[in-house]
Amino acid sequence: MCQSPCGKGMKGMILKGVVTAATSLITTLAQKNPDEFKTSVSLAVSRLSRIVTSASTDLQDYTYYFVPAPWLSVKLLRLLQCYPPPDPSARGRLTECLETILNKAQEPPKSKKVQHSNAKNAVLFEAISLIIHHDSEPNLLVRACNQLGQFLQHRETNLRYLALESMCTLASSEFSHEAVKTHIETVINALKTERDVSVRQRAVDLLYAMCDRSNAQQIVAEMLNYLETADYSIREEIVLKVAILAEKYAVDYTWYVDTILNLIRIAGDYVSEEVWYRVIQIVINRDDVQGYAAKTVFEALQAPACHENLVKVGGYILGEFGNLIAGDPRSSPLIQFNLLHSKFHLCSVPTRALLLSTYIKFVNLFPEIKTTIQDVLRSDSQLKNADVELQQRAVEYLRLSTIASTDILATVLEEMPPFPERESSILAKLKKKKGPNTVTDLEETKKERNSDVNGSTEATLVNASTVSTPSPSADLLGLGTAPTTNSVAAPASSGSLLVDVFSDTSAAPASLAPGSEDNFASPDLSSNEQVVSEEPADAVHDADELFHTFVCKNNGVLFENQLLQIGLKSEFRQNLGRMFIFYGNKTSTQFLNFTPALICSDELQASLNLQTKPVDPTVEGGAQVQQIVNIECISDFMEAPALNIQFRYGGTLQNISVKLPITLNKFFQPTEMAAQDFFQRWKQLSSPQQEVQNIFKANHPMDTEITKAKIIGFGTALLEEVDPNPANFVGAGIIHTKSFQIGCLMRLEPNLQAQMYRLTLRTSKETVSRRLCELLSEQF
Repeated sequence: MCQSPCGKGMKGMILKGVVTAATSLITTLAQKNPDEFKTSVSLAVSRLSRIVTSASTDLQDYTYYFVPAPWLSVKLLRLLQCYPPPDPSARGRLTECLETILNKAQEPPKSKKVQHSNAKNAVLFEAISLIIHHDSEPNLLVRACNQLGQFLQHRETNLRYLALESMCTLASSEFSHEAVKTHIETVINALKTERDVSVRQRAVDLLYAMCDRSNAQQIVAEMLNYLETADYSIREEIVLKVAILAEKYAVDYTWYVDTILNLIRIAGDYVSEEVWYRVIQIVINRDDVQGYAAKTVFEALQAPACHENLVKVGGYILGEFGNLIAGDPRSSPLIQFNLLHSKFHLCSVPTRALLLSTYIKFVNLFPEIKTTIQDVLRSDSQLKNADVELQQRAVEYLRLSTIASTDILATVLEEMPPFPERESSILAKLKKKKGPNTVTDLEETKKERNSDVNGSTEATLVNASTVSTPSPSADLLGLGTAPTTNSVAAPASSGSLLVDVFSDTSAAPASLAPGSEDNFASPDLSSNEQVVSEEPADAVHDADELFHTFVCKNNGVLFENQLLQIGLKSEFRQNLGRMFIFYGNKTSTQFLNFTPALICSDELQASLNLQTKPVDPTVEGGAQVQQIVNIECISDFMEAPALNIQFRYGGTLQNISVKLPITLNKFFQPTEMAAQDFFQRWKQLSSPQQEVQNIFKANHPMDTEITKAKIIGFGTALLEEVDPNPANFVGAGIIHTKSFQIGCLMRLEPNLQAQMYRLTLRTSKETVSRRLCELLSEQF
């Protein structure tokens, strides 16, 4: 055997590989049969101690950027997370190791290389995970919390993300909960200023986790403030959390009522039935808040525009307790009735049914307005209503109010009895939303962590300079196994190198928040959008210039003629999207049998899953109705779906068909890259099957700023100072589909003298390169 220094180094590297592989094998076996591998704990502590605390020089061949054996250290720490704290003989040694790791985290970096910080932080975060898992050393838990607190303002997005995620778990420990609370102002500031949506969501999770009676009102107020500008995909979850905190820590239930009504005002579309059901249950069960709730909801209903959920809450509470405020002339029985009835015709059928029940309750509470209510129930709009449920209710309630005596009426319509005490349905709903974007019941989370502690560390964390949205894990060294098909993670890879991101690795999608009634404010349909008004209403409006205006934007007017205006507002995240289509009746005459339908070819149906919500078949003159389309990209696709609209106007059947701008680039995630990485990947994607190039004449003025804006709007990251020619534009991104992910590199070379462009697209799939090239070429 070679005894030279080179030979010793090779021998050390081989030995390190064997030990690292053996640790992985033992960890896997210990997860399956922990009792049979308990003896590995003392061996792991001994080996870890030798790596972390030994002053000997026999580990120099194991050092990676001044960090001794980081891969092996991380795997040993993971192995120890399969077991409870070791016996006293090994516990002291392990505590010394963990303290040393925390101490080294405070030392100045020995290198400015990113590999050094990645290796150092990988060991640190795994040590913190072990400290949290044991949850038995107050000193270590507080030190871990303080260390994470320093990362909350770190310039690296990934470290801020991981710090917030780990502190969420620390907040559930009795030893570190108070230490976590000391960082509340920093977390609130992150909520207000953080650019990355994933980090903002983790800040919300941490505020939820650290909330108790001492800070509940402050945290709920900050969540409500953030809710007004929060990303649409997480609004429903924030609503649930605010509702839970308001209920759990309400000392004064008037504050609870105010909070829920404010919640409905700010984000009514995301307030599920569980939320407004719960507030009614609490009001009915608490005599001391019923009068205040009736007064507050009555005042809220006086706003010119009220969300339908507020009408539901108001109808129910006033129907039960309206008599408590009827003594005030400003809220007399007739005024209460007129206020509710003014909202009646703007509501959906279920809400109208609830209001009819409120009206019959008023007959019992306020006999003086019985005649007025009977007139409404007797009107043609009720007795001849096209909806069977509303018609039946009107008939039955009218008959009940006519033939029943006062005593019978009081018995049938008496106040609702208190509801039985049970677990909050809101909390149950939040628990069902488990996933990487959700913090559920903290005690349950803690139990799960103890039973399956390794599960939270198996996804891969890609460096923040590689992917803008960090992955929910601390695997800085790429040691994690590939996520399973039902995990929700960032692009799966065997390491943190960007080359893996550009492979066809399959990954499960991140869930878009399931609030099915999500709603955007109507877009400004009078903005500078292209308008088609010269062609007849039955023409097929698929002109390229109209369709391609939406390739690099998500909002605007898609179609307009003398009868109808169609506006769009869309949002996309990874392989999921949601499109809001606004149909505006420009005439003073009703549209009857209004039926929009999406038409897809068989090939497109296999690649794009579209789910639509029906719209009311009658569109009043001058009114606007909204339709929601939920979108899931299964695989890459070339064509776009068609939107076909049929309706009757003045007895004439109208038919309009337009292309719906759902294009492949909508599922881009921008990717930041350094120049060296970009051209390295560029060379790797150089086969003829991966590159598509187009040389074309400029169709628009060659303005640099407009070009940059279009590239960003297309979905890729615009990489500055990467191309040697400063006049060129380069970009990078990842197309997300349910089946696979496709890395994309783009290079646009303008020739001002010739007024021409050369556009080059390189991806791992030729059909994707061709489609993206077609779409982007039309923009310049």
